[in-house]
Amino acid sequence: MSGTSGDGVDASIIETNGVDHYISIKDKYFEYDSNIFKDIHSLKEKIHKAEHLNKFRKEIDQLERKITIFHAKIISELDISSDTLVGFHGQTIYHNANEKISKQLANGHLLNQLTKKKVIFNFRKNDILNEGQGAPLTPIFHHLIALQNKIELPVCFLNIGGIANITIVKNKNLEGLLSRDIGPGNCLIDSWVRKNSSKKFDLDGQFALSGKKNEIIFEQAQELYMNRNNKKNLSFDTNDFDISFVRGLNLEDGASTLTDFTASIMGEELSKLINNYNNQIKEILLCGGGRKNKILIRKLKENLSFDISLKQIDDYDIDGDFVESQAFAFMSVRTMLQLPNSFPNTTGCKLPVVGGQLIEN
Repeated sequence: MSGTSGDGVDASIIETNGVDHYISIKDKYFEYDSNIFKDIHSLKEKIHKAEHLNKFRKEIDQLERKITIFHAKIISELDISSDTLVGFHGQTIYHNANEKISKQLANGHLLNQLTKKKVIFNFRKNDILNEGQGAPLTPIFHHLIALQNKIELPVCFLNIGGIANITIVKNKNLEGLLSRDIGPGNCLIDSWVRKNSSKKFDLDGQFALSGKKNEIIFEQAQELYMNRNNKKNLSFDTNDFDISFVRGLNLEDGASTLTDFTASIMGEELSKLINNYNNQIKEILLCGGGRKNKILIRKLKENLSFDISLKQIDDYDIDGDFVESQAFAFMSVRTMLQLPNSFPNTTGCKLPVVGGQLIEN
């Protein structure tokens, strides 16, 4: 799994029956080399609408090949058995729920040729073809985590990646799942830090802590966001958000303003969704890279309309950095079993959908 930060690949090996049990075998992070990292972010900045996928086809194909070869080397290094199924999400380069497009850089045919293993990829296409928005897809795995770890239900998972998304596991039934993207996670802060320093992200929120929120810019940004046109979207792309409104601020003040802005959006959306459960939800479980940003999490708690426990998923002996990579491993097995990965209350699809495409020799 390569997330919206585009800095590397989270690789997970799990053993699972694809239904109600899994065991984590190994997790490892593989950082992209500087050229791939730069190419990903350079390309994402060029692609803002569907027609750009054709305009920059040559660059997309070249980068897709590099990323696929990078994944093949990972599989070789992991030294997995010949019958191990490979789930290959790839790198999202463009996602637009309204246009029904979700493009990942992931050549499943090439990866199959290079590794001689069965490959599941193209996880979002079937969902989109069945009137879904192609995301979020991880709720099915959040459901398994909650049941296997006997977490009190209902419970809310908050994944803070480039985009922030939530899953509410109401009960043991998959039909009780509710999920959606709720706004920016790390994407605005990461983009600002990359453009204004030599760092890739704001470690522990230290830049934000050193800066001061610009109240005028913050309030203007909030107003623009609340008046946006895509309020009904269940999924977002990082390109749905930009940092132009903090242009002119220094590194620290920009990081502080963007952190407050991000926390305010997450706080408001979480409050609206959780209030529908009449105080039954006692915990919000945090996963994804953003859970490590102490200032963002503190600001998030301040922006919630109620007092609730914000708990690290790591407290359940689950590595919060690898929930999504484990999720796509789990979904790959479900694809082989022809079991659905997305549901009407998670992506908006009309019926439960089996996702993913199998490539085998």
